[in-house]
Amino acid sequence: MYFDRDTLLSLLAYARDMHPREIFLVIRGRRFKDGILVEDFLLPTSTILGEGFAVFNPYTIPIDFKIIGTVHSHPSGVLKPSIDDYNHMYGFIMVIIAYPYASISDVAVFDAKGEPLKFEVI
Repeated sequence: MYFDRDTLLSLLAYARDMHPREIFLVIRGRRFKDGILVEDFLLPTSTILGEGFAVFNPYTIPIDFKIIGTVHSHPSGVLKPSIDDYNHMYGFIMVIIAYPYASISDVAVFDAKGEPLKFEVI
Protein backbone atom coordinates (compact mmCIF):
# COMPACT_ATOMS: atom_id res chain seq x y z
CA MET A 1 0.00 0.00 0.00
CA TYR A 2 1.49 3.30 -1.12
CA PHE A 3 0.52 6.97 -0.97
CA ASP A 4 1.70 9.64 -3.36
CA ARG A 5 3.46 12.14 -1.04
CA ASP A 6 1.69 15.24 -2.41
CA THR A 7 -1.69 13.53 -2.16
CA LEU A 8 -1.15 12.57 1.48
CA LEU A 9 0.10 16.04 2.40
CA SER A 10 -2.95 17.57 0.69
CA LEU A 11 -5.28 15.27 2.64
CA LEU A 12 -3.64 16.21 5.94
CA ALA A 13 -3.87 19.93 5.08
CA TYR A 14 -7.54 19.63 4.07
CA ALA A 15 -8.39 17.83 7.32
CA ARG A 16 -6.57 20.55 9.33
CA ASP A 17 -8.39 23.31 7.44
CA MET A 18 -11.81 21.70 7.99
CA HIS A 19 -11.32 20.88 11.70
CA PRO A 20 -13.50 20.48 13.80
CA ARG A 21 -15.68 19.31 10.91
CA GLU A 22 -15.14 15.80 9.61
CA ILE A 23 -14.00 15.40 6.01
CA PHE A 24 -15.10 12.76 3.52
CA LEU A 25 -13.54 12.11 0.12
CA VAL A 26 -13.26 9.25 -2.34
CA ILE A 27 -9.73 8.24 -3.21
CA ARG A 28 -8.45 7.31 -6.63
CA GLY A 29 -5.50 5.12 -7.44
CA ARG A 30 -4.27 1.94 -9.03
CA ARG A 31 -4.02 -1.67 -7.92
CA PHE A 32 -0.84 -3.59 -8.65
CA LYS A 33 0.35 -7.12 -7.87
CA ASP A 34 2.26 -5.84 -4.84
CA GLY A 35 -0.33 -3.38 -3.55
CA ILE A 36 -2.31 -0.22 -4.10
CA LEU A 37 -1.11 3.29 -4.97
CA VAL A 38 -3.29 6.19 -3.80
CA GLU A 39 -2.86 8.98 -6.35
CA ASP A 40 -5.59 11.58 -5.79
CA PHE A 41 -9.05 12.22 -4.35
CA LEU A 42 -12.47 13.66 -5.16
CA LEU A 43 -15.18 15.35 -3.11
CA PRO A 44 -18.51 13.78 -4.11
CA THR A 45 -21.24 16.31 -4.87
CA SER A 46 -23.85 16.86 -2.15
CA THR A 47 -21.45 15.73 0.59
CA ILE A 48 -22.27 17.29 3.96
CA LEU A 49 -19.37 17.85 6.36
CA GLY A 50 -20.28 18.54 9.98
CA GLU A 51 -18.89 18.45 13.49
CA GLY A 52 -18.59 14.75 14.24
CA PHE A 53 -20.14 13.49 11.03
CA ALA A 54 -19.94 13.45 7.25
CA VAL A 55 -22.76 12.36 4.96
CA PHE A 56 -22.50 11.45 1.30
CA ASN A 57 -24.85 10.02 -1.28
CA PRO A 58 -23.16 7.04 -2.99
CA TYR A 59 -25.25 7.70 -6.10
CA THR A 60 -23.38 10.98 -6.64
CA ILE A 61 -20.01 9.25 -6.90
CA PRO A 62 -18.95 9.26 -10.55
CA ILE A 63 -18.46 6.04 -12.47
CA ASP A 64 -14.70 5.92 -12.24
CA PHE A 65 -12.79 2.66 -12.18
CA LYS A 66 -9.86 4.36 -10.45
CA ILE A 67 -11.91 4.92 -7.27
CA ILE A 68 -10.46 2.49 -4.73
CA GLY A 69 -11.92 3.65 -1.43
CA THR A 70 -12.65 6.53 0.89
CA VAL A 71 -10.86 8.82 3.29
CA HIS A 72 -12.43 10.60 6.23
CA SER A 73 -11.20 12.36 9.33
CA HIS A 74 -11.74 11.72 13.01
CA PRO A 75 -11.58 15.11 14.76
CA SER A 76 -11.62 13.18 18.06
CA GLY A 77 -8.10 11.90 17.34
CA VAL A 78 -9.12 8.21 17.36
CA LEU A 79 -7.44 6.26 14.56
CA LYS A 80 -9.79 3.26 14.71
CA PRO A 81 -12.90 2.78 12.56
CA SER A 82 -16.30 3.00 14.21
CA ILE A 83 -19.18 0.61 13.52
CA ASP A 84 -20.65 3.34 11.28
CA ASP A 85 -17.37 3.51 9.36
CA TYR A 86 -17.54 -0.23 8.65
CA ASN A 87 -21.21 -0.05 7.69
CA HIS A 88 -20.61 2.74 5.17
CA MET A 89 -17.36 1.54 3.65
CA TYR A 90 -17.06 2.09 -0.08
CA GLY A 91 -14.32 0.46 -2.15
CA PHE A 92 -11.28 -1.64 -1.25
CA ILE A 93 -9.72 0.57 1.43
CA MET A 94 -10.73 3.04 4.11
CA VAL A 95 -8.30 5.75 5.19
CA ILE A 96 -8.77 7.56 8.49
CA ILE A 97 -6.94 10.79 9.27
CA ALA A 98 -7.04 11.79 12.95
CA TYR A 99 -6.46 15.05 14.79
CA PRO A 100 -3.93 16.77 14.88
CA TYR A 101 -3.46 15.88 11.17
CA ALA A 102 0.26 16.65 11.39
CA SER A 103 2.07 13.62 9.95
CA ILE A 104 1.75 10.06 8.68
CA SER A 105 1.42 8.90 12.30
CA ASP A 106 -2.06 10.52 12.17
CA VAL A 107 -3.11 8.27 9.25
CA ALA A 108 -4.42 4.69 9.33
CA VAL A 109 -5.54 2.47 6.45
CA PHE A 110 -7.91 -0.50 6.64
CA ASP A 111 -8.98 -3.11 4.12
CA ALA A 112 -12.58 -4.14 3.39
CA LYS A 113 -12.43 -6.65 6.27
CA GLY A 114 -11.36 -3.95 8.73
CA GLU A 115 -7.78 -5.19 8.99
CA PRO A 116 -5.10 -2.50 9.34
CA LEU A 117 -2.80 -2.10 6.33
CA LYS A 118 0.78 -0.88 6.44
CA PHE A 119 1.59 1.87 3.98
CA GLU A 120 4.53 3.80 2.60
CA VAL A 121 4.75 7.33 1.25
CA ILE A 122 6.50 7.67 -2.10
